[in-house]
Amino acid sequence: MKLALLGKKLGMTQIYDGDNQLVPVTVIEAGPCPVVQVKSEELDGYNAIQIGFSPQKPTRLTKGELGHLKKAKVDPVSQLREIRLPSAPEQKAGDVLNVSLFSEGERIDVVGTTKGKGFQGVVKRFRTKGGPASHGSMTHRRIGSIGLCQTPGHVFKNQIMPGHMGSVRRTVQNLRVLKVDEGKNLLLIRGSIPGANGETVLIRAAKKARRKAQAA
Repeated sequence: MKLALLGKKLGMTQIYDGDNQLVPVTVIEAGPCPVVQVKSEELDGYNAIQIGFSPQKPTRLTKGELGHLKKAKVDPVSQLREIRLPSAPEQKAGDVLNVSLFSEGERIDVVGTTKGKGFQGVVKRFRTKGGPASHGSMTHRRIGSIGLCQTPGHVFKNQIMPGHMGSVRRTVQNLRVLKVDEGKNLLLIRGSIPGANGETVLIRAAKKARRKAQAA
């Protein structure tokens, strides 16, 4: 049964793979993640474990949070995440998960939050063409018509418009682990992942890797 880890995106670099090809990789500091709470189907209605990540000062946590961590004999952490499991977990409160969960060549999924871009127009947000650039045009980067006045008399749902861009949860699937450094708790993953450097990400075993291999 595969578990997941919380980690921090450190940045991107390049390394040579086994075929002596230079490939881009993302460096993630994954774990260690202590198990804070264990939930079972008998008591809670479902199986799951709650893991923590990133040490935190006790003064920055509430008394309730400190008591919750103290019950599991876990030092204060700033991040908590619950992971659903298909069967009863083997781990107990106080156990520590690290990068040894993953191996080189394994396929994984990375869940993160994309970079926030603030309020943006349709050209940047949806890559629309925009209006004419010359000949007296006054609408270079505007949206243009969004509907008729008489029929249908309203703006259709899902009409692209200016608005908030970025800062949403995204999952990148089937990334390959190129290197595991247990001494420094590092994972080197081929390709890019969502989020800025320093953002917290969730690393889990790929859910569609086997299905994709069978289809091929």
